[in-house]
Amino acid sequence: MILYINACVREKSRTRRIAEYLFSKMNDMIEEVRTAELQLPETDQAFLTNRDRLIAERKFDAPCFDLARQFAGADTIVIAAPYWDLSFPASLKKYFEHINAIDVTFGYSSEGVPLSLCRAKKLFYITTAGGKIVSDEYGFGYVKALSDRFYMIPEIMQIKAEGLDIQGADAESIVLDAEKEIDRLYSKLDNAFSD
Repeated sequence: MILYINACVREKSRTRRIAEYLFSKMNDMIEEVRTAELQLPETDQAFLTNRDRLIAERKFDAPCFDLARQFAGADTIVIAAPYWDLSFPASLKKYFEHINAIDVTFGYSSEGVPLSLCRAKKLFYITTAGGKIVSDEYGFGYVKALSDRFYMIPEIMQIKAEGLDIQGADAESIVLDAEKEIDRLYSKLDNAFSD
């Protein structure tokens, strides 16, 4: 199962267009989560106290763990998130706050080392920017750190299209270049399986 975490907001999102091109290369069922449409409670004291109680009682079938269980059970994860304010939309951060649940998406060894409880072998992070992406640190870098440290997903790939709204830019050509990057990625995967 492919989990599609869609953090796109605009109706004619270029980020979503690139994600849909990626899906045209994949052969699996897609479950979509639209982060902007999620009605998630605030991660306040009451929420954390309740979640900690449920974890202590091993009640992982509680609704507050639904998104975490879905994330942990995915074979491939695709995140589509535009580059906003050096990062991504706030709804995606809130989503991560809710799926980072101990004993659902990750655990700890007796030495305090995080242990993954996720099945995913690949994560694709798709992003677009009107200007230049100044730094990947708070957007893709944040997702990569979570994926490396907590979820231990072996392959983490970023596909980006930037400079789309710079005066004189050929936005269509830039998006097509991102789609060609997807073609190259899949060509490498096909060659790896045919060797």
